[in-house]
Amino acid sequence: MSDSKTKLSCVTVALHWVVGVTMIIMLSVGVYMTNFEEHSLYPLHKSVGMIIFVVILMRVIWRVKQGWPEAASTYKSWEHTLSKIVHWVLIIATVVMPISGMLMSALGGYGLAVFGLEFLAATPNPDEAGKMIPINGPAAGIAHETHEIASTLLIAVVLLHVSGALKHHLVDKDGTLKRMLGRRIDS
Repeated sequence: MSDSKTKLSCVTVALHWVVGVTMIIMLSVGVYMTNFEEHSLYPLHKSVGMIIFVVILMRVIWRVKQGWPEAASTYKSWEHTLSKIVHWVLIIATVVMPISGMLMSALGGYGLAVFGLEFLAATPNPDEAGKMIPINGPAAGIAHETHEIASTLLIAVVLLHVSGALKHHLVDKDGTLKRMLGRRIDS
């Protein structure tokens, strides 16, 4: 089934909500870990990030195959432009976040593992307990900065996206949110 003006496919709806909710949780956990230096959550954060990356790639492939869904109603030109920008930033940022996170970890010497299943071994520094020997420190630093910038941008566009969805539902009453919940709307 493909997307239409009145109903989105089950695949579109499922990919949207799985990626959306997971990214919101991951952003929240990331902010918490950073602000409170909660290092015990890093393995979980990295594992979920690597798993959701597979789903994100499926979503990107699905979006390329299906194209963008048709708008549920007619909107002002600026609303349409803002919507396109927000959706592009969302899809690009959801790809950049896990890639930059994996590069930051791998190049920083922390390895890559999913719930203990090691894909790339960590390189611990025998001279400093708890420290790693970076594979490429400068590149890990760039990945770290990219991860931070993308997370800040993603938080902003997620808030804008949720605000837009609420506007469509409460003000415009156009069925956009209902459609994203998998329901058919009147055209």
